[in-house]
Amino acid sequence: MSTPTPSVLELRVAITTGDYERLVKFYCQGLGLEPAAIWDNGQGQALILDMGRATLEVFDETQAETIDTIEAGRRVSGQVRFALQVPDLQAAMGRLLAHGATLVHEPVVTPWGDHNVRLQDPDGTQVTLFQAMNPSEAGG
Repeated sequence: MSTPTPSVLELRVAITTGDYERLVKFYCQGLGLEPAAIWDNGQGQALILDMGRATLEVFDETQAETIDTIEAGRRVSGQVRFALQVPDLQAAMGRLLAHGATLVHEPVVTPWGDHNVRLQDPDGTQVTLFQAMNPSEAGG
């Protein structure tokens, strides 16, 4: 039996910034990523960072408030927020803070057992880092 071709093959999120070098440093060095592609053709600069599997979450206002309350204690995010799964939450948080992140809220354990921390990148985009817990660690 053949698998049907998906109607979407890749999700890309494009960020426009007034301080390109600062944001490149934040995401590359802060997350330990190497660019997958770089453009610098005299008409501007851009790069692509491969960030693993991509999904799109669509929340209504009530769900956004629920998640914000769990992660940040109150409704604080805008219309777009990144959520990045990382293997080591403390290490990733430390690197991003060292590269200009602002801590929105200290790390929390979610009701579903993940460790999450809410940060803000240097341009103000909110970023949730999350580390999935082992089943034996959940519920504690």
